[in-house]
Amino acid sequence: MAELVLIRHGETDWSRSRKHTSWTDVPLTPRGEEQARALRPPLAARKIGLTLVSPMARAMRTARLAGLEDLTVEPDLHEWDYGGYEGITTTEIHRTRPDWNLWTDGVPPGGPDHPGESPERIGARVDRVLARIAAELEAADGADVVLVAHAHVLRVLTARRLGLPPSAGALFRLDTATVSRLGTEHGRPAVVAWNVGSESISGQGATGSGGTPAG
Repeated sequence: MAELVLIRHGETDWSRSRKHTSWTDVPLTPRGEEQARALRPPLAARKIGLTLVSPMARAMRTARLAGLEDLTVEPDLHEWDYGGYEGITTTEIHRTRPDWNLWTDGVPPGGPDHPGESPERIGARVDRVLARIAAELEAADGADVVLVAHAHVLRVLTARRLGLPPSAGALFRLDTATVSRLGTEHGRPAVVAWNVGSESISGQGATGSGGTPAG
């Protein structure tokens, strides 16, 4: 049966400094581009039927450097709208809101174009993505569906795919330029591999290292 393959984009200056990055279109760093290229050989070994990509340049560039073709832009894969916390780190937020938690508290508005999103709102957004790809995941040809996007949106999507509330995305750490795979067990969605580095994307199980900066 087909698997749902999730790819977080490569490193950016803002992800490296742990700033919340949503609509700010920060490019990949040279290291981020190198990370993305390292995904090419193992991804080439997979049978891919559909690739959906966030409209942000960092995701599009990662997909292309990873050798993915026939990309379809999916606006609902845009990163969580961080509203007034765009470009701010969690450490900075905790100086004035020590108990703040993105997964339960959401964010303050950042102006009319970026009002911010609650966990429930982003949950509804990823539910639309899952509905769109449902037929492809169930197709008899077994071709994978690949999503190239951002840390928090992919974590929420994973929670929803597993039948969990959006806030359960907090349980799924996701590093830059890693690949995760969701399949099934006994007919139910299940995690097959998570936060895997390029050297073992095919399923040997090495995990990524470092923190989980937003964006």
